[in-house]
Amino acid sequence: MIRPIIAVAALLLLQACSAIKLGYQQLPTLSYWWLDSAVSFNSEQSVRAKEALAQLHQWHRSEELGPYADFLQTQAQRSQHTAEATQVCSAFSEAQTRLDRLMREAVRQAAPVAMLLGPRQLSHMARQWEKSNEEWEKEWLQGDATARLERRKDRTLSRYSDFYGELSHEQTELIKTQLTQSPWNAEWGRRDRQRRQQDLLSALQRIQQYGLTQAQAQAELWGVWERWLKPPDPSDASLMQTMTQRACNNLTQLHNTASPEQRLRATRRLRAYERDLRDLILP
Repeated sequence: MIRPIIAVAALLLLQACSAIKLGYQQLPTLSYWWLDSAVSFNSEQSVRAKEALAQLHQWHRSEELGPYADFLQTQAQRSQHTAEATQVCSAFSEAQTRLDRLMREAVRQAAPVAMLLGPRQLSHMARQWEKSNEEWEKEWLQGDATARLERRKDRTLSRYSDFYGELSHEQTELIKTQLTQSPWNAEWGRRDRQRRQQDLLSALQRIQQYGLTQAQAQAELWGVWERWLKPPDPSDASLMQTMTQRACNNLTQLHNTASPEQRLRATRRLRAYERDLRDLILP
């Protein structure tokens, strides 16, 4: 349950930053459909899951959209100038703090639902993971190293182009170099994906088997979230820390190559996101 809830929480964070404000309004319903396909709720679980999603959405709208809008306002101002990696990392850290706050509430809402899950739901979830893992492997493990790198480059270019506009040849080459030097690889990504899935499944099984209280269930689920961010294995934790630092450096490098027109587009995009959030706060 918590893995879909975490994904829903991320959507609440990211979907809010979208011009499609209607999507944010409909997110509890859309999220329920997604969760039900992943978990296959019975009638009682269905009611509780809908209530939890509605309460999470209401809390997020009233408590979090304002700080997100302020954050975007600050980033819009900074986007007009050259950046320092420490500044970008600080923004990453602030965003992570907001996400942790969101996850605290998501875990609080998810725990009562997780306590209702039985062997049928857990088996269904495991089967769904097997299917999604097959799709993931087709996307990220298919082909040789060159083909994999090309797909990563295309995805990254699309993401940055949507934000900055058309990228120059030099910027495209910079991104390719950054990806080539990245410590991440698909084999590690698959192992970490499976680690997270097994960690969540084990936590849900403990909640079910030992009849944990709501407070204990919350602690189990929060532990899953913490281990998702910082793996127990020191080498994996070190790798994730390195990837975070690389992400700060890479974004800093790219932003500092941006033309005045590209920075203006980025600033306008951030301000548009901010306006959307402030509109959503209104009654």
